[in-house]
Amino acid sequence: MNIVCLDLEGVLVPEIWIAFSEATGIPELRRTTRDEPDYDKLMNFRLDILKEHGLGLKEIQDTIATIDPLPGAKEFLDELRSLTQTIIISDTFEQFAAPLMKKLGMPTIMCNTLEVADNGEITGFRMRCEKSKLTTVKALQSIGYDTIASGDSFNDLAMIQASKAGFLFRSTEQIKKDYPEYPAFEEYNDLLNAIKGVL
Repeated sequence: MNIVCLDLEGVLVPEIWIAFSEATGIPELRRTTRDEPDYDKLMNFRLDILKEHGLGLKEIQDTIATIDPLPGAKEFLDELRSLTQTIIISDTFEQFAAPLMKKLGMPTIMCNTLEVADNGEITGFRMRCEKSKLTTVKALQSIGYDTIASGDSFNDLAMIQASKAGFLFRSTEQIKKDYPEYPAFEEYNDLLNAIKGVL
């Protein structure tokens, strides 16, 4: 019994925080998990910047409404889901992911949640569980699934390493150099063929 576990941002949709950085003209918000391995540190850094600029959930959701899946992502996901069970495991938040899931045909996603005040200020965030990607993959394995994982960032490496097969997709040159044991792909067809090869 196989199940494919995919990252979301950078793999199926553009990086939300980079899009928001461009929309607001705040370059510091371009930092992502490709740059900062410590997710708590990264999110607290982002929340501080939002507070400083008086920005909240509505402004981010307005940007997300303009984001479409990466070209070819929905077709890739549709074909993959016709072959095997597939879930998205992301460190993003329900409040960000919901509109994007509609555009991707409502795949299953496991992600986190934001704490939002009545005035729309994002006051904090709640991770679904510790080391959420690795923990989720281990939980799936504990109920009889063989996991196949793919992602692009530091926070994907643990689930890739723990899976029976793991692939980097549109990752950074540094990550590809540091982890040469994982095949790295740039095109959906190549990733799809690699996954088919281990199903």
